Amino acid sequence: MIKTKLQKAHLLLFSKEINSKRLMHYSFNIKIMHKYFFLLLRLIVAAILIQTLRFKFTAHPDSVYIFQTVGLEPYGRIVIGVLELIAGILLLIPKTIWLGATLTIGVIGSAIFMHLTKLGIEINNDSGILFTTAVVTFIISVIILYMSRNKIPLINNKP
Repeated sequence: MIKTKLQKAHLLLFSKEINSKRLMHYSFNIKIMHKYFFLLLRLIVAAILIQTLRFKFTAHPDSVYIFQTVGLEPYGRIVIGVLELIAGILLLIPKTIWLGATLTIGVIGSAIFMHLTKLGIEINNDSGILFTTAVVTFIISVIILYMSRNKIPLINNKP
């Protein structure tokens, strides 16, 4: 059966339209997945930061030991706790994600530095969980900052 040029053109156009719709649907799904993945990363870091506050603000013996070892007890423990609270909140506000990630990188980067220089990897037989959590939080915060780099006002001056 020989198809007319009009039928062939219609078939070709229709198949492109279907492929275009599939591509748009795929692109839409990627954007949604990116959005929720970004949100998940932010929630993970905020939860880690906020969850550790109870140890700092209640003067848990492990927290006191850590800050005594680095010479920052009690004021350093409280200040670091407040900074972590601020960073956790900033990560949840869309316009300040980059600022929360930057603050987290600074605070957690300092914690990692203290682990490597004064505290050691393992603290009070914790099998290095505190250090590992700090490294994971640091890495995720770097990813968050990279993903939100277009919203940094100092770099992207939008008129």
